[in-house]
Amino acid sequence: MVVGAKSDVGKVRKINQDTYYVSDDKNIPIYIIADGMGGHKAGEVASSMAKEIIANNFEENKDDLFGEDEILKAIKTSMEEANTKIYLKSLEDECYTGMGTTIILCYIGEKYFYLGHVGDSRAYLIRNNEMEQLTEDHSFVNQLVKYGGITKEEARNHPKKNMITRAIGSSSIIEIDLIKEKFKKEDILLIMTDGITNMLKDEEILEEFNNSQNLQTSCEDIITAANNRGGLDNSTIIAIKFSNEVKK
Repeated sequence: MVVGAKSDVGKVRKINQDTYYVSDDKNIPIYIIADGMGGHKAGEVASSMAKEIIANNFEENKDDLFGEDEILKAIKTSMEEANTKIYLKSLEDECYTGMGTTIILCYIGEKYFYLGHVGDSRAYLIRNNEMEQLTEDHSFVNQLVKYGGITKEEARNHPKKNMITRAIGSSSIIEIDLIKEKFKKEDILLIMTDGITNMLKDEEILEEFNNSQNLQTSCEDIITAANNRGGLDNSTIIAIKFSNEVKK
């Protein structure tokens, strides 16, 4: 695999409440992005807590990840643990009241990759020069789109486009989307926060990676493009290119 990653505060925000994690241990092949929310530094606290809790959970249980059931259980359990701890912290200190974070957790197996998802950060798969969104936004405007209230184009400029319906730490119980996808050689998996997807169209992101000669440079170029459009939010992206065929 080849991996690129980049995070940036943007042109408007003073604090980067996004965080990401790229594993450097082949025995713990996990990748995380989190987009925190909350006043003062609460969002930064929530996203950092989620990243650390999940990474530590996988480190402690890496010897138990033998198959699909164990991997999916580890994803769900680690995200639920992050949710509980962030929620309790928000109750203990009024500075953190209402804090939470989106999360996408990716685990790379031998044949498949597995995603755990909460919020409106997104995962895409690029294959054969086409890009498919794998995750569904847990957001107010996406509900309107699903039920025909507005179009996708209208959703891009809707005044409530940043209102999410699920976040890690926002309540004592969290519903987690779990996704399993078989990868092929030359596939590119992208995970990113809405600081990018609110600024750039899917076609623009696809064009950048279809023409990519260097994954890290493409991640940096995507961040630059989002900032050139206004950089209204923090932006974070991880790109993973599968350079080998899956094992039979």
